[in-house]
Amino acid sequence: MTLLVISPDYASHLLPLVTLATAWRERGERVVVATGPSTDAIVASFGFERVHLQLGRGSNPGVIRADDQPDEEADSLRGFFDATREGMVPTLLYQANERLTDLMWDPVTAGRATLRIIDDVRPDSILIDHLAFSARLALDVAGHDYADVVLGHPSALPVGDELYGYPPAWPAAFAPRPDELAALRAVCERVSANFTAEWNRTATALDPRAAGSPSAFAEHGPRVLYNYPRELAPASTAAGAEFLGSTRREEPADADVDGWLAAGEPFVYVSFGSFLSVRGDVLRRVCDALRGLGVRAAVATGSTAPSDVGPVPADWLVRAYLPQVRLLGAAAAAVTHGGNNSVTEALGAGVPLLVLPFSTDQFAGAAAIERTGVGVALAPNSATVAQLTAAIDALLTREGIDTRMLSAIAADQRDVPGPERAYRSLTSEAIAAASPDAAS
Repeated sequence: MTLLVISPDYASHLLPLVTLATAWRERGERVVVATGPSTDAIVASFGFERVHLQLGRGSNPGVIRADDQPDEEADSLRGFFDATREGMVPTLLYQANERLTDLMWDPVTAGRATLRIIDDVRPDSILIDHLAFSARLALDVAGHDYADVVLGHPSALPVGDELYGYPPAWPAAFAPRPDELAALRAVCERVSANFTAEWNRTATALDPRAAGSPSAFAEHGPRVLYNYPRELAPASTAAGAEFLGSTRREEPADADVDGWLAAGEPFVYVSFGSFLSVRGDVLRRVCDALRGLGVRAAVATGSTAPSDVGPVPADWLVRAYLPQVRLLGAAAAAVTHGGNNSVTEALGAGVPLLVLPFSTDQFAGAAAIERTGVGVALAPNSATVAQLTAAIDALLTREGIDTRMLSAIAADQRDVPGPERAYRSLTSEAIAAASPDAAS
């Protein structure tokens, strides 16, 4: 049997998808990954085959820097980073206006390339990133069966009256004005209409008989897999969807990290992911708060120079990149921008979170963290060192944290890990697991 994984050339997208594929690898099945060249090392580290598929103009092998991207993508990234400094609504407006070229880059070429790969690989099952819109559209037009993996807050797949790019919930630390929200909604509605028109033009180019879509952002595959804990999900999600919880991968041993962990003292893990690590000003304030608390810290600085976070105490671990899953398995608390990998991997380890959301679905995710009591959220541009200190201290003392919810989420993911849930969903084991005999 052969599994085909389709992903944009971004580490943050690819890592959870290839982790799901380990359930196939462990059963001795073939895994082929269709993605770009920048993440080739990641594919190879899992022992999988890679076939070339370019789904966007940019790439990210693990830490992204604008200077490493093609000119057009570099300009887009710099504009995005500048927008995050202006605040929540300017960031969301910027992302909305960039969305058409981000999400439907050369879609006919990408769609046809996807179908050629299907013909060559002849997979028995397909896992595809929900944001690989051009590839998903090609699969739909050609009538291929696949599992659609939503690697973000469930609102990344809008249902009901949700609007793509317009957060359905906000953390308490954010108070956008009604006129700002009205302007954002208007832009998101216009982008949705333009995106749907491009989707339909691409569908017709791939197959003149293809039916049009009334709302392309709401389209999804025959099976939807949310890489998200069910406990944090909103009431409205795709009918019949499976919640994977998280995709907590096995990471290779690291002598320096293992030696640091051997001290056994509590520590806080800090990371703003591949993109938002550029916000060294916020990272510096977080580190100032941690120094004030006198607590150990493991800080992944990403594209911020480690020297820019201020004096590093002798008992801290500070590097551009750190094995996140390994460290979260022992952390007492974590500080994050609210990216899906950071949130789900932390909760899978029972680690409470301070979320400092900057963009996209991070706001809805931060609101879910607050709502369920597994962490707190602050506004990254305005949170003071004193506020950050108080928030981190609350995580460490578990003040106001729902420890029972944290434990329940972690236990659920230990019982049936995300890769196993994905495998059951796509294979006959789903039928066997649901049968009366299996429960006896």
